[in-house]
Amino acid sequence: MVEHLLPVVFAVALWWGSTGLILRLDWLPRATFRWTMLGATALLAAGVAGLAWSAQERSLAAVYLGLVSAILAWGWIEIAFLTGFVTGPRRVACPPEARGWVRLRAAIAVILWHELAIVAVGVVVALITLDAPNPYGGVAFLALAAMRLSAKLNLFLGVRNFGEAMLPEHLRYLETYFARRRMNALFPFSVLGGTAACVGLIATAAAPGSDVVTATGHTLLASLIALGVLEHAFMVLPVPPEALYRRILPARPVAFPDDLHVPSRGVVPRAAVSKPHGSRP
Repeated sequence: MVEHLLPVVFAVALWWGSTGLILRLDWLPRATFRWTMLGATALLAAGVAGLAWSAQERSLAAVYLGLVSAILAWGWIEIAFLTGFVTGPRRVACPPEARGWVRLRAAIAVILWHELAIVAVGVVVALITLDAPNPYGGVAFLALAAMRLSAKLNLFLGVRNFGEAMLPEHLRYLETYFARRRMNALFPFSVLGGTAACVGLIATAAAPGSDVVTATGHTLLASLIALGVLEHAFMVLPVPPEALYRRILPARPVAFPDDLHVPSRGVVPRAAVSKPHGSRP
């Protein structure tokens, strides 16, 4: 029982705490971003070293260290993007008239360096972990990357909630690349894929022949992917994802899920969001 319950609690606490810390750091004055990136880079180095060491050790401590190390490496990816250090060659809003391939190319240019950074770090992580006795840390990083790619695609194609209140001011132009719809054609496959992965991992963890390391490692991965599925669910539920971090984020008017009368591409105008329904412009 411990090998199943403790990993779930550990993964949830690590996920929520690390995400909250990153959001808080990215809401500090921009003058602090250099120090934030310096600290994140040091933690990235520690994460890669932790992944390299833990991958060669098949023990409970190594499995937990692998997950922590994967989160440290992924934290650098998130901080580099949210601080604006690693985004893309395009740093302006999407042209209102952009459609189809024009909009897609513009959206890719906005996050191109960020995506290449994920690929670069992912290759390093895969090389040092996936053929090792304890690959759980590397698989955790790749799972985070896959779920985040799915989230970006769904935001581009259209969802109910953007989570725009979690974007710092210097990245607010990203909202213009999102589309507001109740759901898109990719979304069910994203959720089904994540859910199927969770079920498969849990089945292996609970199998009679699984040792404690296998049970713990698979439960940690299942928990992490389940949290990614939860993030996807918040995209279409009538509750904005920033509700999880209400005490951390500064107050800001956001688009509410019922405001679906806006065009299929774009965001809710700020004036419409900040005023009650029925008020004069």
